[in-house]
Amino acid sequence: MTTQLKAPASRSAVAASGRKNWAYTALAIFFLAVMLFPVYWMVNASLQPNGATLETSWLPLKPDFTGYATAINEQGGNLGTSLVISLGSVALSLAIAAPAAYALAYFKVRGAGVVLFAILISQMIPGIVVANALYTAYNDLGLLNSIPGLILADSAHGIPFAILIIRAFMNGMPASVIEAARVDGAGHLRAFWSIVIPLSRNSLITAGLFTFLFAWSDFLFALTLTTTEAVRPVTLGIFQYIGAYVNDWSSVMATAVLASIPAIVLLVAAQKYIAAGTTGGAVK
Repeated sequence: MTTQLKAPASRSAVAASGRKNWAYTALAIFFLAVMLFPVYWMVNASLQPNGATLETSWLPLKPDFTGYATAINEQGGNLGTSLVISLGSVALSLAIAAPAAYALAYFKVRGAGVVLFAILISQMIPGIVVANALYTAYNDLGLLNSIPGLILADSAHGIPFAILIIRAFMNGMPASVIEAARVDGAGHLRAFWSIVIPLSRNSLITAGLFTFLFAWSDFLFALTLTTTEAVRPVTLGIFQYIGAYVNDWSSVMATAVLASIPAIVLLVAAQKYIAAGTTGGAVK
């Protein structure tokens, strides 16, 4: 029996492969720079001393933090309101979505396919339709201009997506683990709390993060369901802030930078959980 040794690659082939890799890297860096340029310009404009965008230099050679002081003074309360609404939406969404996903994944529920189809359809309904319908209901229930009302509205937007993410992950979990817990005497609630929830950590973090981003960036519900200044999320604050300080763009951009920090920090901190949570249900 004879074996054939693979001939080593020629120097020209290695050089061509190296040039191709460098070309792909340069192209990726170019597209990344194009996508991140608005973020850089937002930070750059927030550090300009004059507050006018027409006179903004390419580099903040003389950074001025007056815009940040104004933003914290004027929009600090709105940032806190958005944080409370977002965290409340995450807690409510996971409290509803996790048990619902567990039931759809492991129980033989009649009409489960119809329920999943309805969840998908709910994701396709335009937000303005939901907001207009909620306005009438909230007006009758006295939930307008309230933090619980906005938490409920944002949770209704995040729960369907959270159910789909968590259920897909739970479908990939081995059923033998739950069956072993059931044999040992654990009920469905105990198995769900002690076995399924710890194993579903990645999907729960992923669903919670997306729900937080939905609520944090919400503008439509905030604009429709608030009619006074008693409750004002930061998205609505920026919208009205531009009209009041249209000539002071450094303060506007500083507010936008401050509003972007929580989302950036959460995405960086939870990126490995997001990758695992979104792909966990792809392969059984």
